[in-house]
Amino acid sequence: MAVKFKTKRAAAKRFKKTGTGKLMRNHANKRHILTKKDRKRKRHLGKSVEIDSTNVKTMKKILPYL
Repeated sequence: MAVKFKTKRAAAKRFKKTGTGKLMRNHANKRHILTKKDRKRKRHLGKSVEIDSTNVKTMKKILPYL
């Protein structure tokens, strides 16, 4: 009998997979206290970025079907 793994739903809502299989995440610090942050910083915080290579193994474990 094959073993089924459960996806961690909290992680599934926060990460997306690209066409090449890389995992992308969003930046933090874009929700509030935006007046003191300059325009360039806020613009870059809006874009998603690839997760760090040290976290890939863990992410594959908690997101088996993503």
